[in-house]
Amino acid sequence: MKKEVFNILFLGGVVIAVAWLYWPKPKTQYSEPESYVLALSWQPAFCEGRPNLPECRSQRNSRFDASNLSLHGLWPQPRDNTYCNLPSDLIEKDKRRRWGELPKLELSKTLRKELSIIMPGFRSNLHRHEWYKHGVCMAEETTPERYYQLSLAMLEQINKSELRNLMVDNIGKEISANQIKQALDNSFGRGAGERVSISCKRDGRRTLITELKISALLPEEPGAQWILQAPVLKQSCKRGIVDPVGLQ
Repeated sequence: MKKEVFNILFLGGVVIAVAWLYWPKPKTQYSEPESYVLALSWQPAFCEGRPNLPECRSQRNSRFDASNLSLHGLWPQPRDNTYCNLPSDLIEKDKRRRWGELPKLELSKTLRKELSIIMPGFRSNLHRHEWYKHGVCMAEETTPERYYQLSLAMLEQINKSELRNLMVDNIGKEISANQIKQALDNSFGRGAGERVSISCKRDGRRTLITELKISALLPEEPGAQWILQAPVLKQSCKRGIVDPVGLQ
């Protein structure tokens, strides 16, 4: 009898030890990442697949995101650098897209207003999702205010470049990856085009450009070097249509 009890206790100890080894550990805060990805959406194409979202129901030709690239997020690299030091209950809410239940971010009134314009998903609390999934993995001193100030500064540079002009001048038409690369090279210097990854999706018979991911560093004042000195990205989509506002 004693031997059976001993065996049971021994096996129980082994199970606990194995469980401890393989049980997911809380994610620790990373040191400041070496590079980032600035994810920018072409909102009309995004809304083709999600027309019932608040930011899609309210989209108009006169709105910022109808003729500019809009902010999706700023992602510390590597790609799995997410949810740093975040409690499991918040991670679960985020993954279930219950973004309105995530804690509100401390943002100035001015920045909040800017985000509501340049980040259409703000209406669906995308700004909370991006901070709790990605922003928390920035350097320890980074606040939500600083995170979005950096994001907006980079987006502004892109929307003042030839890339934005290329997109707007070809709304309703197809453009190629080579044209996008050349536009970045023209604005930020030779090699900048190697630091963009293009995402597309099928919409019936059409292939739409939905998002541009741009490799980035974080200088104090974004300029050509924040792209040129960043890692090269692989491209996935070779060409696609710049979708106009409204369901096509």
